[in-house]
Amino acid sequence: MPKQDSPAKNLNILMLAPTMFFADYGAHVRILEEVRSLQKRGHRVTVLAYPNGRDMEGIEVRRCWGVPFNYRVIVGSSRHKIYLDILLGIMAVGYGLRHRPDLIHAHLHEGGLIGWVLSKLTGAPLVFDFQGSLTAEMVDHNFLSARSPFFRFLYWLETRIDFAADVVLTSSTHAANLLMEKFGLPADRIVALPDCVDAETFCPQRFSTTEKQQLKGTLGIPADKKVIVYLGVLTTYQGVDKLLEALQILKQTRNDYHLLLMGHPAMVRYQALAGELGLAQQVTFTGKIAYEDACRYLSLGDVAVAPKISATEGSGKILNYMALGLPTVAFNMPVSREFLGDGGIYAPERSSQALADALRRALDLSSTKRSSLGQYLRRRAIDHFSWQRTGEQIEAVYQALLSGEPLPAARLRPIPHRVSENL
Repeated sequence: MPKQDSPAKNLNILMLAPTMFFADYGAHVRILEEVRSLQKRGHRVTVLAYPNGRDMEGIEVRRCWGVPFNYRVIVGSSRHKIYLDILLGIMAVGYGLRHRPDLIHAHLHEGGLIGWVLSKLTGAPLVFDFQGSLTAEMVDHNFLSARSPFFRFLYWLETRIDFAADVVLTSSTHAANLLMEKFGLPADRIVALPDCVDAETFCPQRFSTTEKQQLKGTLGIPADKKVIVYLGVLTTYQGVDKLLEALQILKQTRNDYHLLLMGHPAMVRYQALAGELGLAQQVTFTGKIAYEDACRYLSLGDVAVAPKISATEGSGKILNYMALGLPTVAFNMPVSREFLGDGGIYAPERSSQALADALRRALDLSSTKRSSLGQYLRRRAIDHFSWQRTGEQIEAVYQALLSGEPLPAARLRPIPHRVSENL
């Protein structure tokens, strides 16, 4: 990749990604774009990851050993991660001791734990990329009960990992506040770096009307319907159940919409649910969409939806919607507010009825209002959520750690909103 002028020396960065990188969703996109932004600034980044991920051009990935009985991509919490983390940890220690990185940049709490050990062995500073609470995610994924005897131990371990890092980067200011208020991490060890978007890749002008019509025809989407798009993991905590229930409510009074539901892994389950709710003709399922194709498919939308229920995780899909100028419906959650500001169309409570009402308001927007709102959202994405700016901020954190200087101040104040009509 071409290098850009940078005030920092070229660094050897070891990035720990305890996941099947790359897998076209969520945390993987943040890892990918951080690597690319750092490479453009002249740094070498080596990613250590699980087996079975998809190789991305220009990204150096070294994978730990696999096992013969697990070849699927793991989404969310899983018992399989226990032995994969052990294998990744063994490989990371060997690689780190041989190559002596300047910095260790760990994603997810499993990576933070491995990075903690490796930092002690090599003396390299540890940067922990926090993308949500470990225990909260386990509860959201129904992997752990808050009443389980293991919860207290895992909460203690999560806190220890948070405190082990020299600095914690967060994917939202809400996550930064969570670390301070719930886990007691000092503010001077946190730098809030919200998720971002490549607005050149996710650009509404990339595909012509003819190209979009052809793709609609291929997918069997009726030409006379307003298209609602969703792209992400298909799970309950992402709000997909509530989304389908909301469409069933809408169907009682209107039939001018069609949902393009893109993602995995539970497509068969949600196809069955759509059939049970009488929505078989109102929903098109695509299965997994490659990150490189996301813009083309999202460009078919008139309205986007991000009904995520989890209160601690990020929601990077919203930024892709914004960059494409799509009016976006979401639950009134802190992360959604941080990204969308006054431009969001919010469901005030996490219910199917509230989501249906918000979708109704979005579908009823005039073409003029839809265009104006889309322009505002795209400009907001460009002004406040640029991967180039994030690369500069991460580099500044690295240099502060290596030089012993104070860390850049965490951005814990809300990103500016406009004053707008109530949507």
